[in-house]
Amino acid sequence: MQPHQIVSREEWIAARKTHLDREKEFTKARDRLSEERRALPWVKVGKAYLFDGPAGKATLADLFWGRSQLVVQHFMFAPDWTEGCKSCSFWADGFERMVPHLAARDTTLVAVSRAPLAKLDAFRARMGWTFDWYSSAANDFNHDYAVSFTPDEIKSGGKIYNFGTSGFGVEEAPGISVFYRDEEGNVFHTYSCFARGLDMMNAAYHYLDLTPLGRHEQGLPYPMDWLRLRDQYQPAPGKGACGGS
Repeated sequence: MQPHQIVSREEWIAARKTHLDREKEFTKARDRLSEERRALPWVKVGKAYLFDGPAGKATLADLFWGRSQLVVQHFMFAPDWTEGCKSCSFWADGFERMVPHLAARDTTLVAVSRAPLAKLDAFRARMGWTFDWYSSAANDFNHDYAVSFTPDEIKSGGKIYNFGTSGFGVEEAPGISVFYRDEEGNVFHTYSCFARGLDMMNAAYHYLDLTPLGRHEQGLPYPMDWLRLRDQYQPAPGKGACGGS
């Protein structure tokens, strides 16, 4: 941690108000960016995808559950993995309780992974999640939306992730894709984001960003080395996971 001045309350308020001006600049810039995002052109989805889900076989249009907007969380879970990605699980813990609120605004949020449905259901039960999770094991959805890669693509060392701006060393990658369905039933791809573009969807990270230590990931083998699945953290001796005696 960098050294900090210890000042009077009045001095702290003055410094905080100066920083508040910078925060307001960022908020206005973010609002402008959101407007630009909503104005992006769309691509009509012409390919048929069939998923395995909680109600059986489902098309991409079925994933909307009658709503006009669909958010797909590309959850890293390869067919041969025994459990889901810990980083994607970190995000899933955050959006688990958002689903009804999004539904109230004509938006469905689902997760999609290449692992078979039985594995997804078992892991979801273990983690206590209730959101709909679909298997894309029988289709090319993950590859088409640039979150699953073939061995040859990985070996090539090319920039295959985040719109061709970076490489990726494993077969599965995280991402979010957004779709819109019109009154005639046509489905359009409107947005996708990857890498640090996913950052704003993780409320836990933003809470940490408010603290003096921040994310506190410096010096680790990689930034998220500290992260565990929620049921794998060890509580401090003599205390429960929530800090109670």
